[in-house]
Amino acid sequence: MKVTVFGTGYVGLVTGACFADVGHDVCCVDIDKDKITSLKNGEIPIYEPGLTEIVLGNIAQSRLVFTTSAEEGVAHGHVIFIAVGTPPKEDGTADLQYVLKVAQDIASHLDGQTVIVNKSTVPVGTVDLVEQTISETLAGRSRTDVIFDVCSNPEFLKEGSAIADFRKPDRIVVGHKHKRVKDVMRELYAPFNRNTDKLIFMDPRSSELTKYAANAMLATKISFINEISNIAEHVGADIEHIRQGIGSDPRIGTHFIYAGCGYGGSCFPKDVKALNQIARAHGCDTKLLAAVDNVNEYQKIRMADKVLKYFDQDVKGKKFAFWGLSFKPDTDDVREATSKVVIEKLLARGASVAAYDPHAMDEFQKHNQGLQNIEYIDDMMAVLEGADALIICTEWRHFWSPDFARIKESLNRPVIFDGRNVYNPDQMAEQGFEYYGVGRGLSVSIELELE
Repeated sequence: MKVTVFGTGYVGLVTGACFADVGHDVCCVDIDKDKITSLKNGEIPIYEPGLTEIVLGNIAQSRLVFTTSAEEGVAHGHVIFIAVGTPPKEDGTADLQYVLKVAQDIASHLDGQTVIVNKSTVPVGTVDLVEQTISETLAGRSRTDVIFDVCSNPEFLKEGSAIADFRKPDRIVVGHKHKRVKDVMRELYAPFNRNTDKLIFMDPRSSELTKYAANAMLATKISFINEISNIAEHVGADIEHIRQGIGSDPRIGTHFIYAGCGYGGSCFPKDVKALNQIARAHGCDTKLLAAVDNVNEYQKIRMADKVLKYFDQDVKGKKFAFWGLSFKPDTDDVREATSKVVIEKLLARGASVAAYDPHAMDEFQKHNQGLQNIEYIDDMMAVLEGADALIICTEWRHFWSPDFARIKESLNRPVIFDGRNVYNPDQMAEQGFEYYGVGRGLSVSIELELE
């Protein structure tokens, strides 16, 4: 099938590349000329394992092309995806300006019969709004012969494993109004739907809410286990034992109940806030969603305040080594990352920072150009030299089994603040480290200074 994808960000590029990889003829459209030029040259703007190889392979086979021309993109696709950003406004609601602009661009060149698929994460009712926008634009063109359908097809991709998620989806949700959309989407997704039927068809509004509900549920599990980890620190329990104890219950499961220093990224933070705002706009008081968000923000600040409490609030002139800047491993995404919260608070108190991340340092620098007294070092062991403590914010795989003797030798004092519970507290104690995890290890009794 001929497929067009508007937007070459995380979702759009993965979607386009994976469709091309199973034989569809894909055209990706973006208004960013520099990005399109880079993509044509095989330069991938994001880090996602396996994505570069798929993009390069399908460019070579001419199944994947890139353009800045909306007209070219619309002319190409029988199925057109909208996969542009919906960043949060100041009040937490999703900003639909880019989605609606693409809808207008599509309608300006639309001809024949087309299925338009909303892949962006959007508020309930956006399919109707896109449909209305296209109809109004077509009316301005005096076109009454164009046949189009708008449907919702939310993405459920995890950064760091997006290729596997797309290729072997748990479910493929489609919100539609007409049977002809089902037929098109079945054909489009047939290569990913071979062994068992993963397609779930429903009305558009239910599909739009399904996306938000899924992310909110996962965020809730994270905030819940983090709340329990804070209790564990106060009562002297070990959150890892608790995780195993509750995770063995199949009604709870083991996924997303790892305690840590807060979730981040492009989805959970903004989607929880957006769903909260959607509910409020319709007169619903969402106490649980508000609590999930508050617990997460608390968890990030708590990580910084543990460090400050240990140093009696005086970190002026002290140096801190940071391992990990991205919000999770296997991505360079630093949006809503805990590392920024902790670094900013320490720098504000007169400390300096030496930071290492295998893929996210350039992104962190780009998004935080105003930060002073921070040095980016492309060597995880070199950042430790002369540091007063090691702070771990991301659980990259090569952090799991380092040379502990060298860490101890490099640090001014053998203290580790582990925001991802990478290490075993007993083993750290045996090797002479002061080890502060999340809900395990040594405990720092703190009262947070909410600034």
